[in-house]
Amino acid sequence: MLKPRSFLTSLTSHIPPGQFGRYLVVGIWNTVFGYGMFALFTALLASYIPASYLAASLLSSVLNITVSFLGYKWFVFKTKGHYFTEWARCLIIYSGSILLGLALLPPSVFVVAYLTDNPHAAPYIAGALLLATQVILSFFGHKMFTFRNGVAAATSMEYGNFRGRQ
Repeated sequence: MLKPRSFLTSLTSHIPPGQFGRYLVVGIWNTVFGYGMFALFTALLASYIPASYLAASLLSSVLNITVSFLGYKWFVFKTKGHYFTEWARCLIIYSGSILLGLALLPPSVFVVAYLTDNPHAAPYIAGALLLATQVILSFFGHKMFTFRNGVAAATSMEYGNFRGRQ
């Protein structure tokens, strides 16, 4: 049986030093930026659109995913070219993360409420636990899918006349 330290080492041995730390830095920046854009768009659109927070959420999400993508591309995974392919893959990873969160949140809230006997705090605790899980899964999703290196990454999403165009 593997010891906890050797198990962790075997899981992380393929991650370049500092890459996960850079991922967390970009993630923290992106969280602050994304919420700031949501608040700004909500305030700017409030006098023009009823329930402006819905439009603000959509606009800030697209902008936030794009800014996040660029941070990951340039600062974390340091890939070259293939902007459109990697951006589309980034959307896939974020969509999967959102769907996973939506699917796991209700049962997680139920379990946390049962274990803590605190139904009011359960959504917050469960949300934080899922967020931590999503951060780790998203890191590996971006590393192994969005920004994977090599010819396979460049060619796997090429179709017809769009081959090689980014």
